[in-house]
Amino acid sequence: MNEAYSAFAAGYDRMMGDVDYDGWASYIDEFLRETGAKSVLECACGTGSLTVRLGRMGYAMTGSDLSEDMLMVARQKALDAGLRFMPFVRQDMRRIALHKPVDAVISACDGVNYLLDGAEDFFRAAHGALRPGGLLLFDVSSAYKLSTVLANNIFAATGEDWAYIWENTYHPRLSRTDMLLTGFLKQGPGYTRFEEHHSQRAYTEAELRASLESCGFGDIRVYEAFTRQGPTPTAERLQFTARKE
Repeated sequence: MNEAYSAFAAGYDRMMGDVDYDGWASYIDEFLRETGAKSVLECACGTGSLTVRLGRMGYAMTGSDLSEDMLMVARQKALDAGLRFMPFVRQDMRRIALHKPVDAVISACDGVNYLLDGAEDFFRAAHGALRPGGLLLFDVSSAYKLSTVLANNIFAATGEDWAYIWENTYHPRLSRTDMLLTGFLKQGPGYTRFEEHHSQRAYTEAELRASLESCGFGDIRVYEAFTRQGPTPTAERLQFTARKE
């Protein structure tokens, strides 16, 4: 986790240009409004695409991530959006430290999948960071996606000033997918090549439910991401919500 998204930070937003962040932020906003949340911590916030959008919706956002390179992009993005006082801090999502409890803790786009040794430390830290009755909201790439869709496959994509090759290897005994990302970013007259290694754990719904319960969460609900329907067996992204009891 410590080295992930270092070289990638410079081109991350360009390569993720097809992600509907407006729709994603609106989806998260639905859950937050239902609980009356005002103050929100986003863990593994990356370049702040969701953090900034939620801030513009009126939430008092704090963004945290392990990658200082990603946070530098996020801070500039917030300034460009007129959000001068939105804090972004370098922090491990398993060791949350806040001045006061928040109404909600969120993590989007696979943050929990990167916790290879189990999600309990994050859930426990989030529980401690929330006010009583506060909301934990996170999504994961499903075990089906990591073990079947991505597993042992190679993907490639190109844009006007970037390209990448994404090679995946799934390890059934570890419930883990290892990823090798080779990217090319146009800088000046030529291209800069970079490589990053990522690993994600394929959590089952049952595993995450049990971990949440063991850390003191209740009212645990699971949806197929971007819907309010229960997940199908081939759902590729699962959305979890849980309340601090």
